[in-house]
Amino acid sequence: MINVRSTLLAALLLAAVPAYAQQAESPPAQSTEWSSLSPDQQHVLERYRNNWNTLTPERQQTLVRGSQRWLSMSPDERSTAKDRFQRWRDLPPDNRKQLRDRWEKFRALPPEQQNNVRDNFRKFRNLPPEERKQLRERWNSATPQERQNMLERAREQRQRPPRGRGRRLNEP
Repeated sequence: MINVRSTLLAALLLAAVPAYAQQAESPPAQSTEWSSLSPDQQHVLERYRNNWNTLTPERQQTLVRGSQRWLSMSPDERSTAKDRFQRWRDLPPDNRKQLRDRWEKFRALPPEQQNNVRDNFRKFRNLPPEERKQLRERWNSATPQERQNMLERAREQRQRPPRGRGRRLNEP
C-alpha cells in the first residue's frame, strides 16, 4: 500500500513539473527555555526534559510546534496520528528516506504547483476503488517514456480552457 502511495506521490510530483525555487532564508531559530513551555507541553515533551538544553534551537522549535499541534487535536485525530507514526516507524529506512526526499521536492515546488499536486491527489482519492486500481496498474506497467507522455498530456489538459469557455470555432 505504501509503495502504491509512494508511486502515486512521485507521479503527482512529476506532473506538477518540479521547480527548484530558491527559498528565502529564515532568521535563525531562538532557543526555548523549558520553563517557558505550558504544563501540557511539558507533559507531551517529558522525554526531552533532561536533554532539552542540549537540543538545537531548530529542534526545540520543531518539538514546540509539534506539541502545540498535538494538544490541538481531537482524540480521534490523535489516534490517527499515532497509527500513522507507527506505520512510519515500521517502514524500512530506505523507504523512509525516499519519502523524505519526495517531501523535500514537494516543499521546493512553488505554492501553485503544490496546490496542483494536492488537487490531483484529492481527485485520485475520490475516484472509485476500481478506477484507482486501473490507474495504478496502468502507471506501474508503463515504460518511463509512456509515463512521461502521460504526464505531458495531463499538463496540457490542465492548461486548456474548460469546454464551452474557450473560443468558438466560428470566431476569428
